[in-house]
Amino acid sequence: MTSEATIAPSRNRLPNSGYRDYHLLRSFVAGGVASCCAKTTIAPLDRIKILFQAQNVHYRHLGVLSTIKAVKQKEGFLGFYKGNGAMMVRIFPYGAIQFMAFDRYKKFIRKTINRSEHLHRLMAGSMAGITAVMCTYPLDMVRARLAFQVKGEHKYNGIIDAFKSIYTKEGGFRGYYRGLVPTVIGMAPYAGFSFFTFETLKTAGLKHAPELLGKPSLDNPDVMVLKTPVSLCCGGIAGAISQTISYPLDVTRRRMQLSAILPDSEKCRTMFQTLTFVCKEHGIRKGIYRGLSLNYIRCIPSQAVAFTTYEFMRQILHLNESSS
Repeated sequence: MTSEATIAPSRNRLPNSGYRDYHLLRSFVAGGVASCCAKTTIAPLDRIKILFQAQNVHYRHLGVLSTIKAVKQKEGFLGFYKGNGAMMVRIFPYGAIQFMAFDRYKKFIRKTINRSEHLHRLMAGSMAGITAVMCTYPLDMVRARLAFQVKGEHKYNGIIDAFKSIYTKEGGFRGYYRGLVPTVIGMAPYAGFSFFTFETLKTAGLKHAPELLGKPSLDNPDVMVLKTPVSLCCGGIAGAISQTISYPLDVTRRRMQLSAILPDSEKCRTMFQTLTFVCKEHGIRKGIYRGLSLNYIRCIPSQAVAFTTYEFMRQILHLNESSS
């Protein structure tokens, strides 16, 4: 195997002491940047999705295109990015933790569990997603509250005010974690199948058609990476599959997060209550799968950009130098 010294010039490497910590930091940054790029790309559609999921009274009677036009007319162009500031504050650590944790979990599981590589990817992805959610959930709660607000009916005046209001009026720290259970349950299959699908497609592509689908990594010519269009395609497929599996629990999570500011809050206290209420009140297609068509439109480019940016950042930050 080629030694690390021959893979990259010595100026690109740190001394052995502390190298592992620096590697984790670079992985953290790569994941954060990738997730921020992905979420910024689809921020307008994310706002529309939240309005759909929580049945906002101003838009519940409209379709996707009609809602987009209505938001533009009522709230202007910046209305599409309402809550995006809170999203960026949340998504950088979320993406950073998720991608970094996936790499670490995958290596740990590979050493401790003698099973197929497919199982390693699925388990590592699920564990990484749950870890990221547990660490950043309060930020997601605040972001959802801000995105749900409509011009002229603001309950919160920014991120800090939302944090204070939830803490003082909704039971302290417990208020920040409303809807956590369905989020954790939904994140396991979502993150698991997302990472599993991308990594499986990537491995298969580089194994069976390396010259057609791959190219040498910028930081390590001995490592092959997917070409950008191929990486975008694989990421999009991963997003579509994972979202389809986990979408009902995503709707449940949003309803529970927003229950305190919705008229039917008493019926959405637990995951089971919320699922039952949404199904009885709105049905399957218009209830727990409401907004799914929009979600396909947003999740495909989001996951495509996230995985592709992360793969690119790995090269820029020389994370492939130490790949085995």
